[in-house]
Amino acid sequence: MLAGASGVGPISRFDTTGWPVKIAGEVRGLDTRSLLGHRLVKRMDRFIQLAMVASMEAAAQAGFSKFPPADAHRVGVYVGSGIGGLEEISTSAVSLEVGDHKSISAFFIPRVLVNLAAGHIAQYLGARGPSLSVATACATGTHSIGEAARAIRAGMADVVVAGGSEAAIVPLALAGFSVMKALSRRNDDPTGASRPFDRGRDGFVMSEGAGILVLEELEHARSRSAEILAELVGYGLTNDAHHITLPPDDGSGAARCMALSLADARMEPSEIQYINAHGTSTVPNDLAETRAIKAVFGDHARRLAISSTKSVTGHLLGAAGGIEAIATVNALRFGIVPPTATLVEPDPLCDLDYVPGQARELPLYAALSNSFGFGGTNATLVFRRYRG
Repeated sequence: MLAGASGVGPISRFDTTGWPVKIAGEVRGLDTRSLLGHRLVKRMDRFIQLAMVASMEAAAQAGFSKFPPADAHRVGVYVGSGIGGLEEISTSAVSLEVGDHKSISAFFIPRVLVNLAAGHIAQYLGARGPSLSVATACATGTHSIGEAARAIRAGMADVVVAGGSEAAIVPLALAGFSVMKALSRRNDDPTGASRPFDRGRDGFVMSEGAGILVLEELEHARSRSAEILAELVGYGLTNDAHHITLPPDDGSGAARCMALSLADARMEPSEIQYINAHGTSTVPNDLAETRAIKAVFGDHARRLAISSTKSVTGHLLGAAGGIEAIATVNALRFGIVPPTATLVEPDPLCDLDYVPGQARELPLYAALSNSFGFGGTNATLVFRRYRG
């Protein structure tokens, strides 16, 4: 991400001959059977497999393997997905069409349900506390993390595994987004196809993956000498109530969301140095987000470093918020802002500092991560560098 190396390439899962869109951000080279076991993988759609692997990695980094029964009721899992088991739905629908009801697997329903990612993770970790799986389109991961923080604040849990997962690179989803004209058709330039805030942007690039964080109440983490990566101090959520897919031109819903997150963090706009933008590489969304940032931050907007890591990851839909929260935390940890790697010719209406081309060293105190989704749903997180 810091190097600006894109993971987007030609779709390898199915034949795209004759399709207007032939590119996506696929997770390649991941053998989930060796990590999870053949028996378990058989029961999971791909979005669940990716969520499991990411949760195992996050829990291990946080110093957890399996929670003892005495602590298990204080551990929650808030992991969602924007679309859920679409691959299983697609393949099973074809099987039913050419066969009969006996062609459907007994695991069909557990594979497709959005909450089964959280269910499998809870079983693996022995987490018996609050569990929630939201499905708020492209804001899913961010809402999951924000609601997990609320659960900890409310005293419902000490630890919550939170984030989002998506695996929708299947013909049905590609066709659906294609006919909406939402996807980039820059098939001859896969690594440069996702161009947030660039004059030449022509749509987003669909990707898959999972982004999972372990949230922990501060004193609980200190009591076990955990390595604290950052503090999550603010969360905001709103709805545009405007259109099923498009934001209002002025970005008013996103602006309210960012303002609420700052109020929740008890911080002034001037205390923020970096925003990990939603930055989808679509004309209306990038422009609306730019206007929203200006509305909230005023003159300080021009002093902000803003970047869209979707320039290298593509758009992970329900997993985007988890991935981008991780990018924001690491920017704070290491004092390096990831670039909008593909920004070559800025849109004159998107005239803020989008960190074009190259990563930038920048001492950071606090940062925002934005996610906005279909249905007008908005979510913002505020992270602060942990100082001990």
